[in-house]
Amino acid sequence: MDFDLTNQPEIVQQAYAYVLQGWEIAHEWLVSPAAWSQFGLLAAAFLLAWLLTRRLRPWLTRVLTPEASRQSLMASTRRFLLIFVPLLLPLLAWAFTGIGESLTRAIFNSGAVIAFGKRVFLLLAARILVREIVQDGFLKVLGRMILLPVMALYAVGLLDVATERLNELTVSLGNIEFTLMSVIRGIIAGSILFWLGRWSNDQTGAYIHKQEDMRPATRQLAAKAAEFSIFGLAFLLLMNIVGIPLTSLAVLGGAIGVGLGLGLQKIASNYISGIILLLEGQATVGDYVELDSGEAGTIVKTTARAMILETYDGRWIVVPNEDFITTRVINYSDQGSANRYEAPFSVSYKTDINLVPDIVEAAVAKHPGVLDTPFPPDCELRGFGDSGVDFAVEFWVNGIDDGANKYTSDVLFLIWNALKEHDIEIPYPHRVIQLQRSTESPAPEAQEA
Repeated sequence: MDFDLTNQPEIVQQAYAYVLQGWEIAHEWLVSPAAWSQFGLLAAAFLLAWLLTRRLRPWLTRVLTPEASRQSLMASTRRFLLIFVPLLLPLLAWAFTGIGESLTRAIFNSGAVIAFGKRVFLLLAARILVREIVQDGFLKVLGRMILLPVMALYAVGLLDVATERLNELTVSLGNIEFTLMSVIRGIIAGSILFWLGRWSNDQTGAYIHKQEDMRPATRQLAAKAAEFSIFGLAFLLLMNIVGIPLTSLAVLGGAIGVGLGLGLQKIASNYISGIILLLEGQATVGDYVELDSGEAGTIVKTTARAMILETYDGRWIVVPNEDFITTRVINYSDQGSANRYEAPFSVSYKTDINLVPDIVEAAVAKHPGVLDTPFPPDCELRGFGDSGVDFAVEFWVNGIDDGANKYTSDVLFLIWNALKEHDIEIPYPHRVIQLQRSTESPAPEAQEA
């Protein structure tokens, strides 16, 4: 395999050199008894790992699979570990091969073949990780484009050469200078860190929201604090892995500060307002609020920038947090506090109005949603109308008179039935039309016509 490549590009010559080196190594392995013994150990290690996996995998699957109804932190951890069970075969083969490598190096003072086999088993583990375990689309693409090529280079022993070349290429950004290898390392580490951070944030948030003894606003604040802490720690670790000193970010921090002062002040105001709302707890998820602008709805979600209201007709309204601080907001729910409503009605002038309050109050009190505290139903005389005597009954309920709750409608039904039961007439307007016949003679022009 001797070819004259002096006229070819340098990259072709280097590739040919690597191919020639690989051919020489393979030929040496084929004629070496020590190499054949290592091939035998590799086969034995894989066979032993395969047999052990057949026994361990069903047992591990059974142990790590929690009940479907359990949502505790331990159950979530078991589900997380369960997805890594497919790695059992290549990792066991890698471990057994490591034991065989120690034996061959002690007996033959050589272990190149079995070391190559160990790296191949790690490559198989990486392939299973990307194809079967990783479900996130971005991480899957990252694994195919970066992790698998890196493991392939490691398996054939060219990773150190590639790393040395990448370390020679530097990139400068202002007063920050880093190598291309640092960029690749940062992409890999950053993806893993933020994937783990997102998973940790989801588990932490789910655990916090299950603490019913905490106020809803306190749970929201704790969840946000945990989120900022997790991703802040991930960012600091990433900067340390990439090799960028935090002091070098001073210029970037200054630029961000100028941007906040000039163009992002509204966003910054909304973030700060969101923290104030979480600390005060005056408006949280589940509350029915009405803004000064007339928009009203139930708070279904709070974010760092805005509150999301859902109206009873199914629309979502995104309201910036700043509006809850700088404008008047009416909170009808206030985490379960009672609200007062009234239902107007009228009775005929022929009615003994002294009997009406007791009849109506007793009827309204039968409604299961009407409360006795802070006050029981109260029927009041409001005035003397054109057609009848005007009354209104005030009542207290937990909730909003809209959507699934129809308190006023139900109360009016009770009033109608109670008045009918006691033969009390509900008046309606009467109109008297008077027709007057004209006695004047027709006009002269009309008579001539």
